[in-house]
Amino acid sequence: MRNKGLVITLTLLVSALCIYFLTLTFVSRGVQRDAVAYASRGGKLVEPKRQHYLDSVWRAPVFGPLTYKDVRTSELGLGLDLNGGMHVTLEVSPVEIVRAMSANSKDPAFNKAIAQAQELQKTNPSTPFTTLFAQTYRDAAPNGKLASIFANTLNKSRNIDINSTDAKVLGAINKEIEEAIDRSFNILRSRIDKFGTSQPNIQRVKGTGRIQVELPGVDNPDRVRKLLQGQAKLEFWEVWRTDEFAPYLNQLNDVLSAKEATTAPVAANTTATTDTTKAAAGDSTSLASQLAKKGAATAKTDSAAPKKNVLATLFTMPGTLGANVRDTARVNAVLRSPDTRAVLPSNLTFLWGVKPDVIEGQEYLQLYAIRKAGGVDAPIGGEVISDARGDFDQMSGRAEVSMQMTPGGGRKWQKLTAANIGRQVAIVLDDYVYSAPVVQAEIAGGNSSISGNFTIEEAQDLANILKAGKLPAPTRIVEEAVVGPSLGQEATNQGLYSSLAGLVIIMIFMAVYYGRAGMVADAALLFNMFLILGILAQFSFALTLPGIAGLVLVIGTSVDANVLIFERIREELDHGLQPQDAIAKGYGRAFSAIFDSNVTTLIIALILGFFGTGPVQNFAITLGIGVFTSFLSAVYVSRLIIERMTKGKSASSLTFDTAISRHLFKGTNFDIVGKRKYAYIASTIVIVTGFALMAMQGGPNLGVDFRGGREFIVDFNKAVPASDVRDVLTKDYFGGAGTEVKTYGNANRLRITTGYLAADESTDADKQVRTALETGLAKKYAANNPTIKSTSKVGATIADDIKKTSVVSLGLTLLAIFVYVLFRFEKWQYSMAAVVALFHDALLVLATYPIARALGVNYEMDQVFVAALLTVIGFSMNDTIVIYDRIREYLRENKHLTFAQVVNPALNSTFSRTMITFTTVFLVVGVLYVFGGETLRSFSFAMLIGIIYGTYSSLFIAAPLILDTYGRKEKAHLNTATDAGAPKLSTANS
Repeated sequence: MRNKGLVITLTLLVSALCIYFLTLTFVSRGVQRDAVAYASRGGKLVEPKRQHYLDSVWRAPVFGPLTYKDVRTSELGLGLDLNGGMHVTLEVSPVEIVRAMSANSKDPAFNKAIAQAQELQKTNPSTPFTTLFAQTYRDAAPNGKLASIFANTLNKSRNIDINSTDAKVLGAINKEIEEAIDRSFNILRSRIDKFGTSQPNIQRVKGTGRIQVELPGVDNPDRVRKLLQGQAKLEFWEVWRTDEFAPYLNQLNDVLSAKEATTAPVAANTTATTDTTKAAAGDSTSLASQLAKKGAATAKTDSAAPKKNVLATLFTMPGTLGANVRDTARVNAVLRSPDTRAVLPSNLTFLWGVKPDVIEGQEYLQLYAIRKAGGVDAPIGGEVISDARGDFDQMSGRAEVSMQMTPGGGRKWQKLTAANIGRQVAIVLDDYVYSAPVVQAEIAGGNSSISGNFTIEEAQDLANILKAGKLPAPTRIVEEAVVGPSLGQEATNQGLYSSLAGLVIIMIFMAVYYGRAGMVADAALLFNMFLILGILAQFSFALTLPGIAGLVLVIGTSVDANVLIFERIREELDHGLQPQDAIAKGYGRAFSAIFDSNVTTLIIALILGFFGTGPVQNFAITLGIGVFTSFLSAVYVSRLIIERMTKGKSASSLTFDTAISRHLFKGTNFDIVGKRKYAYIASTIVIVTGFALMAMQGGPNLGVDFRGGREFIVDFNKAVPASDVRDVLTKDYFGGAGTEVKTYGNANRLRITTGYLAADESTDADKQVRTALETGLAKKYAANNPTIKSTSKVGATIADDIKKTSVVSLGLTLLAIFVYVLFRFEKWQYSMAAVVALFHDALLVLATYPIARALGVNYEMDQVFVAALLTVIGFSMNDTIVIYDRIREYLRENKHLTFAQVVNPALNSTFSRTMITFTTVFLVVGVLYVFGGETLRSFSFAMLIGIIYGTYSSLFIAAPLILDTYGRKEKAHLNTATDAGAPKLSTANS
C-alpha cells in the first residue's frame, strides 16, 4: 500500500482528537450525573437544586485545568428530539421596514398597496413582499412613482431622490430589508448567547429572510418567545396626571353612556350601574370610583332616561385606572373607537402595564395615560442605552434593570427629568409600560433603572434585550417545535437500541459470511463509529434522532466497501493468486467502484445539507461525515490490519469465506437483461396504480412540513380511540378544519395534526389553537389525564418553501449524478440510464405510499421522507456504479466484445455483492423500523421499500436501458450471443 506512513499518521492524529473530545463528553456527563444525584430526594429530582449544583461548578476545574464551562461547550451534545428543548424559525417582517423608509407616509395609494400586498402574501407566501408591494402600488396608482413616496431625508444616504426609478427604489428597499435581516440575526445571536442554555444554535436559512434557532434543554417556551420576538423598542414618555385627563374621560363616558342608553334595555342599565358602584365601593379616590358615583347620580336625577356608566363597568381596578385582565379586549375596542378618538386629545394615548397585579384573587392591568401623539418620536429612545443588567433594588429588594446611558442620552435624560419633577415618566418597551416612577429630582449622569413587578429572571432577560439592541423590524414565528424532556429520553433510548442492534446484526453477519476477514471488517466498523462520534464532538454538532438514523445507515453502507473488496479478493483467490497478491489486487480493483459510490453519496449529503433544515440537515451532516470515515476505515485501516495478518506464517489462516458462504452465489448465470421488458411493464403497473390511488385519496398524504399547521403529541393514562378524539376536536373546537389523529408509537399516545388557523402564524393564534385542544380534551377525556408532550408549528410560508426546496434538491441530485457519471464513464447513455433508473426508484417509492395507505399502512410524506428518498437514490446509485464499473472493466479487457455481450456477465459477476449489500442494509433499516421509534417510522419504511426498488432497478433498469439506447445493431449482437451460448470473457489477471 502506498503512503502507508501518511495513512498511519493521519489515523493516529484523528483518533487522538476523537479520544480527547469524547473524553470531554464523558466528563461532562459525569458532572451532570453528580448534579442529579445531589438534587434527588426520595427518588424525586429537585430541579432548582440540580441547576444550583451546575452553576456552582460552572467555572470550577473538572478535567485538569478545564472548567465545566469549557467541557460543556466541547462535548457531543444531544439535539432537541433527544434532550428536549425548542426549535424556532423566525421571519423578519418587511412591512415595518417599508413603512419606516417611507417616513410613515399617509399617501392613500401607498397604504392601500401595503394592505393589499399583505393580503396577497397570505396566498403567495413564497413571493417576496416587495414584489407584491410593487405590483399592488402600480394597480393603486398607475401613474404614480415610488420616488414620490421614498424621496425623503431618511433615504438621502441611499441615493433616492425624486427622479429615481421604481427599480432603483425597490433595489434600495430590498437592500435595506437584507441588512435588517443581518442586524436581526446579530441581535438575536447576542440575546441567545446571554440566555444561558448549553450549545444553542442560530443560523440564517439560506435564500430566505428567516432565522433558525435551536435551544436544547429549555423548559420555558413562553420565555423564549418573548426573548426572540421582543422588538426592544424602548421609549421614555411623559405621563398625564389624573386631574389632567379625567375631564376627557368623563366627557367620553357621557358620550358612550348616552349612545348605550339608546339601544340597551333600562333594566340592564340599572343592573350594570349598580354592579359597578358595588365594585368601586370602598375606594373613593380612583377614577373608576368617581365614574361609578357619577353614573349612579345620573341614574337618580334622570329616571326618565337612565344612562349606563360604560367606562365604570370596564375600569374596575381598585386604587388606580385599570381593568380586569378579562376585560382588556373590550377596553381596547372602546379606546380605538371613533367616538373615543373624537373626544380625547391627539397627544393622549393609553398604554397597558406589562404585568398584571393580583388583588383579592383577581388579575388587573394598570392603564397609563401617555403624552404621546401619533407619528411623533419619544423624547428619549432606546438608542441611548449603552449598558443594562438585571439587579436588585437595595432598598426594596425587588428585581430591577439598571441602565447606563450614552453621554448624549444622559443629557437628554437630565433635561427630561428636570422638566417633570413631581410627575411620572413612563419607561415603555414595545408599547407596554414597564415602570412609571415619579421624578423626585433632576437625574444627571445617565444612570437609571426600570423597576416593576417582575422576577430576577425576567429582569435579566429584559436587560439582555436592551443591551443587545433594538430589532430593526418585528419578527414572527413561522415554525416552532417544543419537545418535552421525557419524550426526548424515550427517543434517546429508541435511537440507542436501534443503533446497537443494527451494529450487532451487521457484525454477526460479516463474521458468519467472511470468517476472520469479516472480523477485520467488524473492527473497521467499530473504528468508523468511533470516528463519526468523535468528529461530531470536535465540531460541536449535536446528535439528533435523524442523525442516529444516518448513523445506522452508515453502519449498513460502510460494510459495502469491505464487501466489494472481499468479493474481489475471493475472485482473485479463485484465479489462483497467492493471498498477499490477491489482497493487493482486490483492494486495487475495488477502489474505483468504492470511490465513485462514495462520491455520489457525498453529493447527496451536500445537497441535503445545503437545502435541508433541522432534522434533514442533521441527517446530512452525519451521512457526510460517514462517507469520509467509512472510506478511511474500510479502504485503509482494514487493509493495514489484513496486511499485518498475512505476514509470515499467519497468512494461510486468514479466510475470506466460511462453510456457509463458500459456494453461495457461485456460477450464477441469470438472463437478467433478457427479462428487462417484464421489468419495464411491472414498474409501469406499480407507478400507474399508485398514482391513481393517490388521486382517488385526494392527493399525497403530506405531513405538516408540507401543508402547514400545528401538531401535538399527547399522552393519556390509557388508550383512547383516535377517531373519537378527531370527531370531538374537529366538530366542536377546531371549527371543522382538517384534523388528523393517529396513534403514535404507544397505544396511549396520540399525534394530533390540525389545519385550524394554519394561515395565522401569530403567537395569539398558537395560544388559541392550544387552548381549543386542551379544552376539548379536558371536557371529554379529563379522566384520562391528557398531557401535551410535544408541539410543533409550520406556517404556510415555510411549508411552501419546504416543498420547493425538496423538488429542487431532487432535481439537483439527479443533475449532479448525471454530470458525474458522464465524467467518469464518458458516455451519455450511462448518465441517462442512471438518472432514469433513479427517477424510476423515486416514483416507485412515491407510488407505494398510497398503495400502502389503501392496505391500512398510512405514513406521511414530510422532510424526513425527502431525506429517505434521496438516500434511496444514493443507495441505488451505489449499486449501479458497481455494475457500471464491472462493465467498463470487461470492455477494457475484451475489446472485441460489445456492450450487449458483457452486460449479463457483468451483472452476474457482481450479483453476490449486490445481494450481500442489499441484505446488510435491509437488516439495519429493518432494525431502525422496529426499534427507531414513531418519529422515524416513515423514514425507515421509505428506506425499506427503497432498498428493494434500488436493488431491482440497478439490475433490471439501469444497465438494460444503456443496451436499449445502442439500437438494433447491439440487440442483434445480443441475440447472436444468446444463440451461440455465453460469451467468452477474459477475466483473468494480466
